[in-house]
Amino acid sequence: MALRAAVAVLTIYSWTLAGAIQAFFSPSTNIRENSTFMPLGTLEVLSESVFTTLTHPAFPAYGVRLKKSQFCDGGVNAYTGYIDIEARHLFFYFFESRNDPNTDDVIFWTNGGPGCSSGVGLFMELGPCRVHNAEKGTVFHPESWNSNANIFFIDQPIGVGFSYADYGEYVSTTEEAAQDIAAFVAIFFSHFSKFQGRGFHMAGESYGGRYLPAFAAAVYDQNAYLVESGIPPINLSSVMIGNGMTDVPTMMPGWYKMQCTTASVPPVQDIQTCIQMKAKLPRCIKWLKESCQDVFDLINCSTAMAFCQVSLMEPYVALGLNNYDLSKKCEGNNLCYTVMEEIVKFLNRKDVQLSIGVDVTQYESCSSSVGLAFGRLQNDLLHGSTEYVAALLERDIRVLVYVGSYDWVCNWIGNEAWTLALEWSGHEEFASQPLREWNVARKRAGKTRSARGFTFATVDGAGHMVPYDKPKESLEMVKRWIAGKPL
Repeated sequence: MALRAAVAVLTIYSWTLAGAIQAFFSPSTNIRENSTFMPLGTLEVLSESVFTTLTHPAFPAYGVRLKKSQFCDGGVNAYTGYIDIEARHLFFYFFESRNDPNTDDVIFWTNGGPGCSSGVGLFMELGPCRVHNAEKGTVFHPESWNSNANIFFIDQPIGVGFSYADYGEYVSTTEEAAQDIAAFVAIFFSHFSKFQGRGFHMAGESYGGRYLPAFAAAVYDQNAYLVESGIPPINLSSVMIGNGMTDVPTMMPGWYKMQCTTASVPPVQDIQTCIQMKAKLPRCIKWLKESCQDVFDLINCSTAMAFCQVSLMEPYVALGLNNYDLSKKCEGNNLCYTVMEEIVKFLNRKDVQLSIGVDVTQYESCSSSVGLAFGRLQNDLLHGSTEYVAALLERDIRVLVYVGSYDWVCNWIGNEAWTLALEWSGHEEFASQPLREWNVARKRAGKTRSARGFTFATVDGAGHMVPYDKPKESLEMVKRWIAGKPL
């Protein structure tokens, strides 16, 4: 969830994408002379009782171990496993398509946080099954995104969900995490030829708006290395960002508007508080622009963030409303959804852990230590990912930004603002498009604008977790997007 990161006051950020690429493609990662590689070939040979380890000489520090795990949707093949990066281990799930796994595209899904498990996306939102009650187990989910696509769910970075490190290592920047994801994708596709050349779509929500553009850039840039190494390149087709925290400074004015205007629902905040917030808003916008966007200044940007959070966030939190759906009260823990507590209980059942083959016996939906590492230790939050989005669009990688209309923390106003301000060759064409309605079953599902592979869309009546609130509409949106059709 983005709120966990948004309330942090952050310190120094030192990793750059250039540094990550230089480290990733250093001579030590080149294929050794006379090395041989034997792809596994097919997923069907995998066992349910033991892991099979996949390696590739182009990535000597990485291994992928996986096994069959029929625990969720008996109608499709399911697999679980770990991406092993020496002492670090990332857990993932993989489900084949319900339609035609031999021809359908592949989706990669990550939740946000930073520090929240994609088990939330799997069991609450868009996976083949859902968990409503931990003791009763899973129930079939008809609107799963694997209806027409093969799909990964990954617990990343290290320390999230069932992912772990042997010696207390951790990852604390988005660019650093991107290396692991890119290598995993390359190894997996190199072993299973039937997926090679398929459309590959990187999707997620919340802090995934910061992750995904950088992850996709790493996958794209890595393709040159793959071709040089004799490995088929990844057919990166699109990025899908749901309720993303892609550029924090543009989100904050939306916090005021969502509380005090009819931008989503009737005003939820009292008049006096709204007047006080509005008086502080110009200073907030000016300070963020000068110290976080125009020229990055760590001390001033951190101070501006803190000022804006206190001014615009704390009044909302005091209302007791759901941070991720301002039409509802917050229930249960600080994540505001009691169903998440059931998912945690389910994934802590020993029989479930034995079935999926995890190394970690204590599961949490979100990790405070990972959030701290990305926040106060490396201030990853202060650095947006809009430049990655622009670079991907210039290379004909399509980008979809969709937002539930009821979300407060990563609201549609802030997301629309950064999409309209994005500097790229299609800026004027995109920004000049009016919002139009898009429909599902002849009923309005939201509003959208699109130009040259860049699409912004709202989903009416949905909060932060769009597939949870509007499963039919979200599935139809994804089907159209993957097929290259307009919403």
